[in-house]
Amino acid sequence: MLKKLTKAALTAALLTGSAISAAAQDFTIRATANSNENDEDYDGLVVFKNYVENASNGRIAVELFIGTQLCAGGAECLQGVADGTIDVFVTTSGGAAGIFPYVQVLDLPYLMSDDRVAEHVLSGDFTRKMRDMALADSGDAIRIMTIGNTGGWRNFANTQKRVTKPEDLAGMKIRTVVADLPQELVKTLGASPTPISWPELFTSLQTGVVEGSKNGITDIMNMKFPDAGLNYVTLDGHAYMGAIWVMNNQAFLGLPEDLRRVVVDGFAALQQATFASPKRKSIQAYQDFVDGGGDLYVPTPDEKAAFRDAAEPVYEWFQSNVKGGEEIFTALTEAVDQAEAELSEAYEADLN
Repeated sequence: MLKKLTKAALTAALLTGSAISAAAQDFTIRATANSNENDEDYDGLVVFKNYVENASNGRIAVELFIGTQLCAGGAECLQGVADGTIDVFVTTSGGAAGIFPYVQVLDLPYLMSDDRVAEHVLSGDFTRKMRDMALADSGDAIRIMTIGNTGGWRNFANTQKRVTKPEDLAGMKIRTVVADLPQELVKTLGASPTPISWPELFTSLQTGVVEGSKNGITDIMNMKFPDAGLNYVTLDGHAYMGAIWVMNNQAFLGLPEDLRRVVVDGFAALQQATFASPKRKSIQAYQDFVDGGGDLYVPTPDEKAAFRDAAEPVYEWFQSNVKGGEEIFTALTEAVDQAEAELSEAYEADLN
C-alpha cells in the first residue's frame, strides 16, 4: 500500500547505480509479479523501479516482490490490489477473466497481425476503454495502468505432428487455462480443450494427458517442454500475449499530481521494455528449439487465413456470451482498423 514512511523506514535499497538518496523517500509502491527474474514481467518492473525512483527525485521507493511472496495467483493478487495490500500487479487475461471476463478479448485469435499493430493498439484508447470498464466493475478499486507483453505470441505446439492447417488439430488434446475463451477456440478448431495448471503441464505432455499447448517459444524453452516431447511448433501467431498491469486506484490518486505523472511515465517505460524483451529472448529460444531437433513451421499467408476463417465463430461466441464482450470487441476491432490505417500511411511515407 502507498503510505507515508517514518525516518526509520527510509532505508529501502535502490537499484545499483541510482543517484537518489533513500532519505528523500515519501511514498512506497509495493509491486509483485508471479514470475521469476528470467521473465519479461521482471524486466518491466526493473525499468519501472529505476525510472520512478529517479524521476521522482527519490520521493517514491518501489519494492519488488517476485514470485509468490505476496500472493499466489490472479484472483488472490487482484483481491490484494483491490484491498490495498498490494499496489501493483501484473496479470494475464486468463488470470483476470474471473473478475473482468471481457479482458479475454486479448485472446481472441488472429485479430492483431503483428507486433507493430499490437503495440500501436495497446498504447492508445483501447487500453483506456478497458481501464474504464475495470474501474466501474471494481468499484473504482483496480486501475489498469498499461498493457504490455509477456512472452511474445501464442502459437500451437504439440507432441504429435507438424500442423499446417486447422484440420491437423482435429481430436488433439490441447492444454488450455480454465478461462472460457481459450477452450472455445480449441473446440472451434476441432481439438479437445484440456484445462491443466501450468506446473502440471510438463508431466501432462510427457504422459500424454495432453498432446499440445498454446504458448510462446520462450515459455516452451524455459519450461523445457521439448524434453517432454513437445517438438512441433506452428507459428500461427493466434494471440498476442498481453500482460495487464494494474494498480490500486486510491493509491494512485492519492499521489500528488506531479508524482502521478511520474508513475504514468514509469508504466510507459515498463510497457516499452516488455514489448522489446520477448523479441530479443525469442531469438535464442527459437535457435535452441531447432538445434534440439524441434520442427518449426511458418504457415503461408493462405494457410494463416485458413486458420483465421476456421476460428471466426469464436468472435460471435465472445460477443454473445461474455459480459462486456460486444463492447470491448468493438473497441478492439476499431483500434486495430485505425492502427492498420495509420501504419499503412507510415509505410508509404517511409518507402518513398
